[in-house]
Amino acid sequence: MDAPHSLIAAHQLRLDLALQLLQQAGAMLPDAEPYSEPWLQGIVDALCDLSSKDALTGLVNRRSFEMALGREVDRVARSGEPALLLMLDIDHFKAVNDQHGHAAGDLVIRAVAQSIAQTVRPMDTVARIGGEEFAIILPNCPTSFGVVVAERIRQRVQALAISLGGGQPPLTCTISIGGAFAPQWVRSSTLIWTERADRQLYRAKAEGRNRACLESHVDSLVSAEEKGMLFAVTQQDSE
Repeated sequence: MDAPHSLIAAHQLRLDLALQLLQQAGAMLPDAEPYSEPWLQGIVDALCDLSSKDALTGLVNRRSFEMALGREVDRVARSGEPALLLMLDIDHFKAVNDQHGHAAGDLVIRAVAQSIAQTVRPMDTVARIGGEEFAIILPNCPTSFGVVVAERIRQRVQALAISLGGGQPPLTCTISIGGAFAPQWVRSSTLIWTERADRQLYRAKAEGRNRACLESHVDSLVSAEEKGMLFAVTQQDSE
């Protein structure tokens, strides 16, 4: 299709809603001739970026997190490099909403999200996966470093003083953290890995909250489910 025909086709696209969404989100529109190929590509890129982010915090959303987790499971199976998954939950968050309102709750969520993002490496994936729930994928993370990074995040959040304005005293909060390493050189699954980290998060809450509990390296050995997956893959390769 030649350029004039492409331009006519582009003008026939109904982009009003897309442009409205981008403007409401504060996204920068492409600096190019409207409906030109660079402009349309910029709109597509901006929409993809918007669809992958959590609206409140700007972190990766749950859908993008699950995609990243799947990629990391594959990478660990191929490379054998250690990778850590941390699941985090703001302690007693319902009390914040009940006592100070949902606007204050949003401030707490944003502050915790920013604190987490500033504590980890640029290569790590930080996501908001639920109301007050977060997750972090840490690729190429040595087992000896897991407790250190989890504790660093916990302490940084605990040190927050979140301003509510209006002369109100600042809010403080704590988080509970659970973590598990992906088995190296093993074809695991995102479900198994997440369940392992979740069990440690439940343990952190049961032991009093405001703490980090990580699965020991011994517990991170290959599970029965993973052995079954590995055996199935081996059979397929031999056929």
